[in-house]
Amino acid sequence: MSQTKNYQKTIYACFVAYMVQAVVNNFVPLLFVTFEETYGLPLSKITALVTFNFGIQLILDATSAGFMDKIGYRASMLIANTCAAAGLVLLTILPDLTPDPFVGILIAVMIYAVGGGLMEVLVSPIVEACPTDNKEAAMSLLHSFYCWGQVGVVLLSTVIFHFAGIANWRILSALWALVPLADLLAFTKVPIAPLIQEGETGKSFKELAGFGLFWVLMLMMVCAGASEQAVSQWASAFAETGLGVSKTMGDLLGPMCFAILMGTSRTIFGKRGATMDLRRFMGVSAILCAAAYLIIVLSPVPALSLLGCALTGFAVGIFWPGTFSIASSGIQNGGTLMFALFALAGDVGCSAGPTIAGAVASAAGGSLRIGILSCIVFPVLMLAGLLLEKKLTGNKAQKGAAE
Repeated sequence: MSQTKNYQKTIYACFVAYMVQAVVNNFVPLLFVTFEETYGLPLSKITALVTFNFGIQLILDATSAGFMDKIGYRASMLIANTCAAAGLVLLTILPDLTPDPFVGILIAVMIYAVGGGLMEVLVSPIVEACPTDNKEAAMSLLHSFYCWGQVGVVLLSTVIFHFAGIANWRILSALWALVPLADLLAFTKVPIAPLIQEGETGKSFKELAGFGLFWVLMLMMVCAGASEQAVSQWASAFAETGLGVSKTMGDLLGPMCFAILMGTSRTIFGKRGATMDLRRFMGVSAILCAAAYLIIVLSPVPALSLLGCALTGFAVGIFWPGTFSIASSGIQNGGTLMFALFALAGDVGCSAGPTIAGAVASAAGGSLRIGILSCIVFPVLMLAGLLLEKKLTGNKAQKGAAE
């Protein structure tokens, strides 16, 4: 019990790390209009900031596992927090120092994107390695902190901009940099357990690829990301066009409600996971997700469609951490590489979901409802993946573990 208590600070530090990732992913998008007006940046360049941020994170998902295993989790987390803090601080000065403000912003974004990408790969295996009593619940609670971080960034930044003025965004960026700095200090001290026990080695890609379960879980991760972002990215548009509210209110009613309910779902399982069946919870959530999609598409009342968007947030909450937990129990010694590949698959889904929804909507004459309807395939595939996983493992984590 004392050993578990010693590692509780490690888990808290990982909670903060996910809040850091929420800061680097959600703060700058709040400034897009400001960048456009202040620096005269066209929409194409502003879009490139998002592309570079998530592109770098995808590259790190795919390539960083070996590097992290070589230098260790502690050094990797120190680098990640340093990059996140440095990027947020440089964002306040580089645009005014470089001949082209866009170059300065892009450099800052690329630096903090390195931090966000490293954290996405690192945090889950660090928590998985901690000697906790209920790893499934701990993993779900961990991922809820990204949601609460997203809510905090959007809400606090919006309130501060309203009262202090958007012109003071540089001060706020520097203040947000204090979050990764605090996490940096925490990771200099907290204990970090090895994911792979001494004398054992993590599986190579060739070994992982030999398990049918691995590919089922990869599909589930793609579905987790796609189910989430297909609606999350369009929630604000629903609020603005359907309810006729302002952009600010649209962000608060759309993405924030989505994030709050997604965080609620993960927190519920995080607190009560010891008494709940993970796979059943995920299966019911997949059915609920499909139902929420149908509410969005078929409801003649815009407010009810928006409620469907928020309900989707609750439904998809368990998909990502739940799949991680199934993988940890089902594939022994998967190692850092396994977590990195699952993060990559999830991010591919995050990109594919809204892209497919947008493409289908465009082909359907701009009907966003039809676009979202096409993405109902992802919660359906998630449910199919759960049934296939149960068949492969007999739904017994230890007996069905891949040796």
